[in-house]
Amino acid sequence: MKKKKKTWKDRLILKEINPVIRLITLSDIMILGGYGLISPIFAVFVTYQIRGGSVETAGIAMAIYAIAQSAFQIPVGILIDKIKGERDDFFTLFFGSLVFSIVPLFYLIVHTPMELYIVQFFYGLATATTLPAWYAIFTRHIDKKHEGIEWGAYRTLVDVGGGIAALLGGYIAYHYSFAPLFMLVSLTSLIGTAFLLGIYRHMKPGKIF
Repeated sequence: MKKKKKTWKDRLILKEINPVIRLITLSDIMILGGYGLISPIFAVFVTYQIRGGSVETAGIAMAIYAIAQSAFQIPVGILIDKIKGERDDFFTLFFGSLVFSIVPLFYLIVHTPMELYIVQFFYGLATATTLPAWYAIFTRHIDKKHEGIEWGAYRTLVDVGGGIAALLGGYIAYHYSFAPLFMLVSLTSLIGTAFLLGIYRHMKPGKIF
């Protein structure tokens, strides 16, 4: 029987694709989709829910997130590069994603700008922990000669999920307040983190240095 030729459409719907790439993509659809629920209305949350909060406060909070992420990404990348194998990458990605998923719940108890800044710092730190490991795993397991379509499929699916999440996040915040929104963000991200467990058996063992 003649083997069916794999098409770009199969890869777009993650049908004919490396299982690690498939699971890591599905994970990000959920995790980044969860983050997408709050990112469009974050400034509104800060302005209306934080005592003394303003658009300026929101800007400072986002800056703290970006600075924390930028400051720790390279040290994390250097560390996981020094450890042979991929299981250190997996655990860094998994536990970083777990923290990333739990942090939104702290918005429920944030009342002042300083408390918000602390939460944003840990949000940035969690992101800095996950990204180098994520890129390392994705780079190693992407199907050769199909890098373009698989990167394109990843970006398309994650961006579509983020767009839908942004629409849903605005609706929930407007009709039901911010509390259920943050709980949904955390739940969605935790489901996405659970998907990562499926890639562990594909990770090559190694040793330090």
